[in-house]
Amino acid sequence: MFAIFEGMNLWLALGLVLSVVFVLAYEFINGFHDTANAVATVIYTKAMPAHIAVVSSGIFNFFGVMFGGLGVAYAIVHLLPIDLLLGMDSRQGLVMIFSLLFSAIAWNLGTWYLGIPASSSHTLIGSILGVGGAYAWLVHKPLNEGINISKAIDIMLSLIVSPTVGFILAAILLFVMKKIWTGHKIHKTPEERLKVDGKKHPPFWARLTLVASAMGVSFVHGSNDGQKGIGLLMLVLICMAPAHFALNMSSSAYHLDRTQDAANRIAELYWRNQEQVKQVVDFSKEGKSSPELMEHCTAGDALPNIATLDNRLGKARTYADMSLEDRREVRRLLLCIDDTAKKVSKLPLPAKELSDLAIWRKDLIATAEYAPTWVIVSIALALGCGTMVGWRRIVQTVGEKIGSKGMTYSQGIAAQITAASAIGVASVTGMPVSTTHVLSSAVAGTMVANRSGLQTQTIKTILMAWILTLPLTMALSAGLFLAAHALFA
Repeated sequence: MFAIFEGMNLWLALGLVLSVVFVLAYEFINGFHDTANAVATVIYTKAMPAHIAVVSSGIFNFFGVMFGGLGVAYAIVHLLPIDLLLGMDSRQGLVMIFSLLFSAIAWNLGTWYLGIPASSSHTLIGSILGVGGAYAWLVHKPLNEGINISKAIDIMLSLIVSPTVGFILAAILLFVMKKIWTGHKIHKTPEERLKVDGKKHPPFWARLTLVASAMGVSFVHGSNDGQKGIGLLMLVLICMAPAHFALNMSSSAYHLDRTQDAANRIAELYWRNQEQVKQVVDFSKEGKSSPELMEHCTAGDALPNIATLDNRLGKARTYADMSLEDRREVRRLLLCIDDTAKKVSKLPLPAKELSDLAIWRKDLIATAEYAPTWVIVSIALALGCGTMVGWRRIVQTVGEKIGSKGMTYSQGIAAQITAASAIGVASVTGMPVSTTHVLSSAVAGTMVANRSGLQTQTIKTILMAWILTLPLTMALSAGLFLAAHALFA
């Protein structure tokens, strides 16, 4: 691990260490900022004591990160084009990292202090887009060379659609529960049940469902938001120490052979389906290896890019045998070839060809989209530990200030099952969503379905935070990047 500091001067090494510490601090804050949403319902429905709920949530967050995969992590990394990520020098990379981290941490702390359930996902993504756009403006390049616009649009759509889905599905689920269990005790608030039965705790099966769904929300929060932390840390490492993290240095000769084979099979697929693929790939360009470095990722150059990758991989048994420049180039080629393959996968090709293409794409980028075990464990610990502190402010807002009346047991069940399901699906499909937005919207949906009413002022405050988070974090991180660059230029 200490080998990553080889060739760095003192200030760059110190900057790398501080960047990692700041990422872990961001994830710690994310823990007590977002995970309060997961325990709000079980605390306010008296299903679990607060101290047990937050500790249990922290444990499930930890395991969510450990077993959540890396799809969401690299959705975050790919917000910045690979040419930008590996093209800027170490000084610019250091300024970029600190600008986006300071912006994300400052906004998260501010909204937490005010007890506003704002989105850590919007905060992080806005900060990344801000520095990417500022870099493009600084070097007089088009915006699409500072921001991966297509990836940003995909992520924005998932962040916009998911709260709406959460609101509607939670309302429907509560409506169905009220139709099935008419007049049941699960439709009472703890205070209402205390007056009738002398008990505040929910009935046994309702309590079990509340606890299980809360831990489910905690697990999927770890698998989705924890992956964002992994992606952010990998962004730092790839940017500041590309010699060690641009590619998975532990890859064996077998992994390189599999990568090489996948690229060649993709080329063969293009030729077999030339009539359909020609609208994406330029077949007039011969598939010859180029000794020059790739400046821009162009889909039409897929065949020469594959030939160049094949040539470079054929000269080495492991990535350790390559020079730093070759590793950077191989990463560019891998991601560019995969980007073209993604476009081709949307064409009307035979089903068998499309399924094979999906398999080869995974083999192609396996050594580029990875995370060392120490990265995953450190993010899991930071998120899990953060869950156990500072939760009270957000819990109070979700539990008491969204609806005009208290939360019933059935409302808690509907909101949590909806949130756990929606976030779980997003994690599996590799799309970042906001736990805060999904659960808050689900709670609001149950309040409307239960005719409990909504507290207008709280809803306005939450909506305002949702609307302002993205543009303000973009502006803050961009401003910090430009100011720091001017200061240290």
